Amino acid sequence: MKVCMVIRSVVFFMMCVTCLGGFTVAGQGYKMYREAVEEMSLKEKVAAIRGKEGYTSLGELPQVYLDAVVSVEDHRFYRHFGIDPVAIARAVIHDIQAGRYVEGGSTITQQLAKNLYFTHEKELPRKVAEVFVARELERTYTKNEILELYVNSIYFGDGYYTAGDASRGYFGKEPEEMNEYESTLLAGIPNAPGRYAPTKNQELAEKRQMQVLRRMEVCGYFSQEEAETVASQMVAFQ
Repeated sequence: MKVCMVIRSVVFFMMCVTCLGGFTVAGQGYKMYREAVEEMSLKEKVAAIRGKEGYTSLGELPQVYLDAVVSVEDHRFYRHFGIDPVAIARAVIHDIQAGRYVEGGSTITQQLAKNLYFTHEKELPRKVAEVFVARELERTYTKNEILELYVNSIYFGDGYYTAGDASRGYFGKEPEEMNEYESTLLAGIPNAPGRYAPTKNQELAEKRQMQVLRRMEVCGYFSQEEAETVASQMVAFQ
């Protein structure tokens, strides 16, 4: 019932935005999307990512790492169609409370779209363009393909742009060899690589890791005991 109320509120809000000039923003966003994909098609962009040195397939990554990424970045990833109305509703509420644009409610698919084509500037037309690319991604690729592209297009700090390179660089291990501690630590870094890279500040990295563990527990990937077992391995708080 609460979810339905939130979704209805989002729909109402979007209708209000449309009445107040949303058509202009939507038109600008669509134009931005068309210009981007005409300059380089989505298939070409994806091929470029897959051709990167260090590209890491999902089969090379521990399941616990993938569960951690989904938990902390987009826990409804496998259930939504590229856009998450509930996350958007939450972001709208936070933006209204803050009196400015502070949160976008982006899904993993939208984040991938942004990484492929756009800057990180918080502009409404860019967000609209991102949605168009996200929908094209969802129509063209499977969820696992999108997740694989995502973990090979985000920045992990220290010059690492794939999960495999980050595993080798931070832990001296091939990605499939990462344990639960390393997997959950790595999953938290892309949120703010300059702050959470363990080579920068181990304590901050593990504080972020605790957030990952809490999300995994909430999402049902870890029991409380399993999360506590991983937390007991943290070095900064021993």
